[in-house]
Amino acid sequence: MTSPLNEHDGADAAAVAAGTTGVTPRPVMDRLPKYAAGRPPAPVEGLTSYKLSSNENPLGPLPAVAEAIARESAVNRYPDAVSTRLRTALARFLDVPADDIVTGGGSLGALNQILAAFAGQQDDGTPDEVVYAWRSFEAYPISVGLAGARSVQVPVLADGRHDLDAMAAAVTERTKVVLLCTPNNPTGPALRRAETERFIQSVPGSVLIVVDEAYQEFVRDPEAVDGIELYRKYPNVAVLRTFSKAHGLAGLRVGYSISHPEVTQYLRVAAVPFAVSSIAEAAAVASLEHFGDVVGRVQTLVDERERVTAALRELGWDVPDAQGNFVWLALGEATPEFSQQAAAQALSVRAFGTEGVRVSIGESEANSRFIELCRAFTKVPQSS
Repeated sequence: MTSPLNEHDGADAAAVAAGTTGVTPRPVMDRLPKYAAGRPPAPVEGLTSYKLSSNENPLGPLPAVAEAIARESAVNRYPDAVSTRLRTALARFLDVPADDIVTGGGSLGALNQILAAFAGQQDDGTPDEVVYAWRSFEAYPISVGLAGARSVQVPVLADGRHDLDAMAAAVTERTKVVLLCTPNNPTGPALRRAETERFIQSVPGSVLIVVDEAYQEFVRDPEAVDGIELYRKYPNVAVLRTFSKAHGLAGLRVGYSISHPEVTQYLRVAAVPFAVSSIAEAAAVASLEHFGDVVGRVQTLVDERERVTAALRELGWDVPDAQGNFVWLALGEATPEFSQQAAAQALSVRAFGTEGVRVSIGESEANSRFIELCRAFTKVPQSS
């Protein structure tokens, strides 16, 4: 005789098979875009393939960092929940109090902690608002939506820069957080010091301004903003940084935020426990200890970036100011065709619909092949 429990289990199994369990996600899930990670290149016979779609550091971590990783064997133990060694090292390196640093799983993990603490829904269900430029980092609308808040996207200017005046005008009494991505991913320009200070001063002090500096080490614009300087000056500024890009540790997921105690006290509550592994912490500390070598590697990539942008502009391409480890081509409707031609040359690039492509600075051979692809491409958006 079949028991009621077994009958219930059988009904559930049938419902799952039919896709009719009745389990539904939050309504916001149907409105959120899906994060599209950069794809690896497809193999092409006779060509070395290069991945230029994820803004990774092609040089990898320093040898001393690889050695530090190899020495970490206690993976059966939980890491230090508050990353004391790393925060202490960062405090010395940045000359900030260690208590003002909260680590996270990459700078995105650190951002999610900020949004979880400061942007969501009020008790009556009214969503908070988060203002940011668009197009910018594609994870922003996902993270904001998952936090329960509403995205307020302000279009970037024609040259790929933040429209700070329009962003200031978009701030309302419902605005809790503003995100400033500098250099802006994927368009490339960095925010300037004077314009950013004017913006901060025009926004109520109750709004948390997050300066996302994932590519800070690649910036060479002498007028570019320094998030740490802003944090020292304005109590409502938080800074995001990461070891994924310049330090070549993208796969270990280690980032951090810097903010004042009135902010960090809530971030520690919102922080994901053990988000930074002991391996990631050891690697990050070792990389800071050899930062001079990191700077040398970054300069190699900056030199390649300058070579690429100069060549493209000489060919007539309108390339925005590139201050990260990538360049942006506003191809419009020609975006899919360019992406396909890149794939035929064993290059993967990051295409954004019919807006344009972001191309990471990679190995020298990869960059040269990209230049040649641009030389041959016939639908070139001309400089104005």
